[in-house]
Amino acid sequence: MKNFIFSIIISSILCYSCEEKTSESSSTSMSILRTSFDKKYLLTQTDTQIFFQNANNNYAIPTIEIDTTSTFQIIDGFGYTLTGGSAYHINQKLDSTQRKQLLEELFSKTSGIKISYLRISIGASDLDADVFSYNDLPEEDSDINLTKFDIKPDKANLIPLLKQILAINPEIKIMGSAWSAPSWMKTNKKSIGGSLNTIYYPTYAQYFVKYLQEMQKEGIHIDAITIQNEPENPHNNPSMTMTATEQTDFIKNHLGVAFAKSNIKTKIIIFDHNCDHPEYPIKILNDSIARKYIGGSAFHLYAGDISALSKVHNTHPDKDIFFTEQWTSSDGNFGGDLAWHTKNVTIGATRNWSKIVLAWNLAADTKQEPHTKGGCTNCLGALTIDNQNITKNVSYYAIAHFAKFVYPGAKRIASNFIETLPNVAFMNPNGSKAIIILNEEEEAKNLNIKINQKIVPINISAKSVTSLCWQ
Repeated sequence: MKNFIFSIIISSILCYSCEEKTSESSSTSMSILRTSFDKKYLLTQTDTQIFFQNANNNYAIPTIEIDTTSTFQIIDGFGYTLTGGSAYHINQKLDSTQRKQLLEELFSKTSGIKISYLRISIGASDLDADVFSYNDLPEEDSDINLTKFDIKPDKANLIPLLKQILAINPEIKIMGSAWSAPSWMKTNKKSIGGSLNTIYYPTYAQYFVKYLQEMQKEGIHIDAITIQNEPENPHNNPSMTMTATEQTDFIKNHLGVAFAKSNIKTKIIIFDHNCDHPEYPIKILNDSIARKYIGGSAFHLYAGDISALSKVHNTHPDKDIFFTEQWTSSDGNFGGDLAWHTKNVTIGATRNWSKIVLAWNLAADTKQEPHTKGGCTNCLGALTIDNQNITKNVSYYAIAHFAKFVYPGAKRIASNFIETLPNVAFMNPNGSKAIIILNEEEEAKNLNIKINQKIVPINISAKSVTSLCWQ
């Protein structure tokens, strides 16, 4: 029995068909993935044969009961933000063979960790080497017809890398997020802070249209955009404030109309900021005209509580929820960060209706560069790339525990929440079931997984994240 439990603990995330054995029990191959806080196990994997028994007895150990008939949101994917700095490191620091191996490991649908969703910046983010837009002009100039619009800055690394990723997984979804309008469109004429000058609302709407059209010409379809990253943060570089009233006006009177006129199908996602102000997206969605153009609301968790996602969903259940960003610090602790992110972000966001979970950001170097002047100086990438050496960091594992086996099109299904064993369950399009369980305790935990009136006992090791998958 001891060896059996050990094999359960270190199993991999591959899903196999169940084979009926008797009227009282059924056998299937269950796969389990484990990462421990002390790094002794890092996506350690194997698979083992398990037996579901009829649930006739009153078990004394905790039971996670899964109900496949109670379904919630459909999952679009899990992944990272591919910043300009990330694209630079992967495209320039790795030789072609190593780059191909890494991209296969990240994005292949049949091996590796199976990343299925990426976020990119529209223009520069603070993790680019320099601030830029696609229409930079001297402060005193303007270009209302966008005759000088050019996505050339992205053609050095980001676009070539996206093309390589799409060759591996043509179905990957991409979200674009703007950190700021071009400075000449802003009230303060600067890259940091300020707001969008109302006289340029029509021009900025066309700026998004031209961006999407130019990316499509490159063979890159943008599935969704957020019109302003962190609209309540005027301190980043670049950044731009945008109130809920301003965002409502911009969408209903300019952007939504421009998308409809140009037959743009890309989703418009609002807010893209912290969980402490759910009233912001609710206010926009309360507008009967603006909401016609809106696909959903996006969140970060640098403030507030993850339950804010459910508050917005419950107020406007016909609009989707997206979790688009959470960073880890280069000064952080692996075990503590893995536990916090798993509990609050990956489990927390998906239990509160999010269709995606994205970590910030995919790659940086040993100095957490590049970044703009005033940008984040200690944002740890999922990967650290030092020349041709690649180190995997905590957000790589936090996302991999979901992405590896919860596939696009999966539905979240009901599972009871146990305080000492936070969890979330899914059913994939192929019918396989998956559950991710966090154990922060010093001791291993015995528990039952119950589904369709059958139970299987499982041991969850101490201080670890464990992911299970079976047919």
